[in-house]
Amino acid sequence: MRLVTYDAGDGPAAGVLLGEEIAPAGPSVRALLGAGGEIRPEGPRIPRERVRLMAPVPDPQKIICMGLNYRDHAEEAGKEIPEHPLWFAKFANSLIGDGEPIILPAAHADYVDYEAELAVVIGRRAHGVSAERALEHVAGAMPFNDVSARDLQLQNQLWTSGKAIDTFAPCGPALVLMDEIGDLQALGLRTRVNGDVVQEGTTADMIFGVAETLAWLSRTMTLLPGDIIATGTPAGIGALKGLFLHDGDTVSVEVDGLGAVTNPVQAG
Repeated sequence: MRLVTYDAGDGPAAGVLLGEEIAPAGPSVRALLGAGGEIRPEGPRIPRERVRLMAPVPDPQKIICMGLNYRDHAEEAGKEIPEHPLWFAKFANSLIGDGEPIILPAAHADYVDYEAELAVVIGRRAHGVSAERALEHVAGAMPFNDVSARDLQLQNQLWTSGKAIDTFAPCGPALVLMDEIGDLQALGLRTRVNGDVVQEGTTADMIFGVAETLAWLSRTMTLLPGDIIATGTPAGIGALKGLFLHDGDTVSVEVDGLGAVTNPVQAG
């Protein structure tokens, strides 16, 4: 099953994506996940082309992003392999859905970069869970673009100032539930800019896999339904080859089997 948040003109609502149609499913995806139980589409189907897709979970309590979590990315950046998971935060202001524009901040428009990531969404409260049981708390996964203003990021060793910018967390188009996903550690992912592949990797190369990451996070914080965990990016970021996003570009992050989130880039 694939869950979306859409706006047909009267505000956000949750739906089930069925090909090129959406079946209404409730007031919000986060509420559906929190309620547990079977998700049942209700009401007449709506053509996808008639709605605006939003981030699948536009109102999470937490957006946690892992840094330097692919061995090849750490190596290309000249960093030592982390001994423990590294993370930073984004916030709901950064979330946008498939087709919505990434807005370059007017004062910091010159060094904006892409990062292809697999994001998982929590489906069941998790606190102090083991790695062996951690995936039982995952509702599903989706493509995620950790857009980054590198000049701002490097001004602050905590990174968030270059990450938690409006429109800098495109994701979707849908939250693909685990019943449609095989091994989370065997998924290819890639970034395309204006149709050209500029980054490609596989989740098999994560330093800390999804289960280990969730177990580690849950030691110190309670993960709640709807929380988004973006799991890091492989080698190939633009900053290390002088490739940045500009007004008029189109950037797409694809994860095998989960679809692609594609966004135009606009000047602020």
